[in-house]
Formats: sequence, C-alpha cells, structure tokens
Amino acid sequence: MIKQILNRLPRKPSKSAENRDGGSSASPSNASTSSRSSDLSTAQSGNSSATTVSGVTSSTLGPNHGNRLPQAANAKVNGSAVCETLPSFKDVPTAEKQTLFIKKLNLCCVLFDFTDPTKHLKEKDIKRQTLVELVDYISSVNVKFTETVIQEIVKMVSSNLFRPLTSQPRENKVLEAFDLEDDEPLMDPAWSHLQIVYEFFLRFVASPETDAKLSKRYVDHSFVLRLLDLFDSEDPREREFLKTVLHRIYGKFMVHRPFIRKSINNIFYRFIFETEKHNGIAELLEILGSIINGFALPLKEEHKLFLVRALIPLHKPKCVHMYHQQLSYCITQFVEKDCKLADTVIRGLLKYWPITNSSKEVVFLGELEEVLEATQPPEFQRCMVPLFHQISRCLSSSHFQVAERALFLWNNNHVENLIKQNRKVILPIIFPALEKNARGHWNQAVQNLTLNVRKIFSDIDSELFEECLQKFEEDKAQEEEVKRKREITWKRLEELAGMKAASNEPVLVSHKTTPHSPSG
Repeated sequence: MIKQILNRLPRKPSKSAENRDGGSSASPSNASTSSRSSDLSTAQSGNSSATTVSGVTSSTLGPNHGNRLPQAANAKVNGSAVCETLPSFKDVPTAEKQTLFIKKLNLCCVLFDFTDPTKHLKEKDIKRQTLVELVDYISSVNVKFTETVIQEIVKMVSSNLFRPLTSQPRENKVLEAFDLEDDEPLMDPAWSHLQIVYEFFLRFVASPETDAKLSKRYVDHSFVLRLLDLFDSEDPREREFLKTVLHRIYGKFMVHRPFIRKSINNIFYRFIFETEKHNGIAELLEILGSIINGFALPLKEEHKLFLVRALIPLHKPKCVHMYHQQLSYCITQFVEKDCKLADTVIRGLLKYWPITNSSKEVVFLGELEEVLEATQPPEFQRCMVPLFHQISRCLSSSHFQVAERALFLWNNNHVENLIKQNRKVILPIIFPALEKNARGHWNQAVQNLTLNVRKIFSDIDSELFEECLQKFEEDKAQEEEVKRKREITWKRLEELAGMKAASNEPVLVSHKTTPHSPSG
C-alpha cells in the first residue's frame, strides 16, 4: 500500500536532466510539446517563459533592475519544429506595433552557435531579418519609449553582446608591437548578427524618443562596465562600433560621465602596470581625445591627474606603436588647453624615453615636436636643459633615423625660434654631438642636416659658435691626452708582465704610475 502511494507522488528530476534542459522546470516531454505548438504571433510580450524561432528554444531573461544585467540566453535546437515568423510592422495596426516590437525583441534574445556555419541557416536568417526590422522601426518611431520597452531593448542587447570573448593563443610569444601587427585579427563568426545589434542599440541611444533619465536605470554602471570589457575584442569591426556607442552614451547620459572616465582609467592602469595586453587601447584613447577636446577651462584637478597618472605612463609599454597616434593627440590636446602643462609632459616623456629601442625613439621625437609646437617660452625654459641633453644623445645615435629625426626639429619654425632665443644654454649642450656628426657620421644625410644646423647657429651668433668650437677643441685635446697616458700605462704594464712572466712573480704597479683621470 505504501509503495503504491509513493509511486503516485511526483518525482524530483535528476541533476543530469536539469543540466540538459538548462535548468528548466518543465519535463522534457512537455517542453517538446510546447516547442512544437507555440506560435510567436500569439506569444505573450514582456516576461514570457520561452520563445521559439525556427526550431530554437530560449529561456527568456528576467527583468533588468538596477545593476543586475541579464545573462545570455541558451539556445536549444529542436529539429522537428516548424519555422515560424512574426508579422511585419506594416501588417499590423499602429496600436499593436509596440506589442509586436517587444515580441520581436524577445525573439532576438535567442542565440545561435556560429562555430558551425552549416547549422540552423534558416533560423539564423529569420533572426537577422527580424533584427533589420527592429533597426528600421527604431529609426522611424515617433513616440517616447516606455520603461517596459527600454527594459526589453537593454535585455535583448545584453543577451547578444555580453559574452565571453575568444582570443587567439599566443604561446611562447614575446609581446612586441610587430608581433601584434603581424597577427591576423580574429573575426567573430557571429558578426552578421552582432553588427545589426550594435546598429540597433546605437540608434536607440541617439534617438530623440529615448529619455535619458528613464534609460539610465537600465543603461547603468554595470551595463557600461560590461560594454567596456568588450573593447578587448580582437575583431576591429566590433571595437569600431563600440567606440561610437560609448561616445554616444557619454554624450547622452551626463550622469555617467565621471564613472566612464574613471573606468577607462582603471583599464589603462591594469594595462600599464599589470598585463600590457589589451586590444582596445587605441579606440579608448580616440574617445578620450574627443572628451579632452571638450574640457572646459580652467582644467579640473581630476583631469590633470589623469594626464600624469594614466596618459603619460602609457608611453611605457612595449607595444606603444599600436596606439601612439591617438595617445599623442590626447597629450597635445592637454598642452593646447593649458600651456603650463608642457613642462610636465616633456619631463614625463623624458622619464619613459627608450634606451635601446630606436624605432620607439623616432616615435617619441615626433611626439616631442608636436608638444614643443604648443609650448610657450616660459615652460620651454623650465625643461630645456634635461630636454636637450636627451636630444644631444639622439643626435649622437649611430642609428641614422634617430639622428635624422632629431635634426628635423630645426625644420619647425616655432621650435627653431625657441632654440634661437635660448641658444646660450642650448648650443653648449648639443655642440659636441653636432661637431662629431659633421666630421664623421657614417650617414651622408645626417652629415648634411648637421651642417645646416651648425650654419644656423654660426649665422645667428658667430661669437657663441666660436666659443663652443674652442671649448670642443680643448676638450678633444684633453681627451686625447688622457687616452695617450692610458695607452702608456697599459704599455708599461705589458712590459712589466713580460719581464716577470718567466719567474711567475706578480706584477705590482704603484699608484703613482697610474694617471688620475675622471674618464674610464
């Protein structure tokens, strides 16, 4: 009797069954029946429990409240199901369009596996066509979006975009700029759907019917953070869309602006001081370039700290070539906004100046010229001594491109005028490098450019030029004397060693026999 009663009780489904069904509470047989009989044209909008499109079933995501973002729906294939589509917007009355809009949003929450291009072709095409219809609808709508509609829009966008990013394996590879440039970017196979979702969300944010105060409850800090995470995508097409979307969000939602700037800072800090691996630094800097351009004067302390703590240290990573153009633009914008920052920027460049990387030195010299072009005389005078000690080292470089790029500074009229005004300090610093280049640099182009620069100084201040030349000759004579004495000392040591070699006696040299000289 007890056994019969127990047999009538409902049994708890096994864990394996729950896992196969994505945690669904419905039994497999009921789910199959429901999948075959459901009709999207009669499906409930909002919080319906399941959506069927072309044989794919997806659990509908819960509402997005506050910082809770929906997770991507898990699509399951039912090969025996019949392909079903929703009617077009033009085929329904105006009063029913919003309901149909929500139904189509729910339909587009279904995800497909694009790793196999031969699977679910018809279902994928139905979703793509539905996404295109959504883009057309949101572009033509002239009614304010309700909170329910906004919630469903963010749910659909989150379902499709927020996913784990795939990356190419880089085993035993040194992270260098040329390595990253040589690698073929990884194109996302789902881009045919993702592109339309990005376009849809971009039009939603830009739409005049989108109320920023209402939308900020769903396009919240958590949403922005997950959007920023996508900037590490290897697909350049996605990063380009993300750049436009984030910039529109920054413009539309003023309340999010400080948070967006702080979050980008954190990405930079992690990149500079921890990983040195990120695919979207250039795109983030491009956004910041536009933001910096709009900064009001006088600059806030927060913005100056961002320059010192994030932008200038971005010169440190090895792969700076990948984003240097955008970084240089941001740096120059700061100097043009506030010329007093020129000294800070130039000293920052000197701090991270490359020692053994010639191609990086050429890039730094190019940026230095742009900064100097926006530098005023008082700020120039504060940093010209350490600056031209570095330029002198560049002039002396055996790498002809480094020496050539340093000499090109004199082709800039503003930089040349700054140097002429402060020639009494600058010329004594760089004269030895100029003279050595003119007398014996292996590259003819460097020699010719050096002679032109020497002539500039000789024409403008011949007295100073002669003083520097005399000082150079004296120093050279002194160096020759030190070199001669050193050679005599070594010759004496060799002679003593030869005399003592037969008897195996140690060679002792008194302190007086060694010439005292500061040079080694």
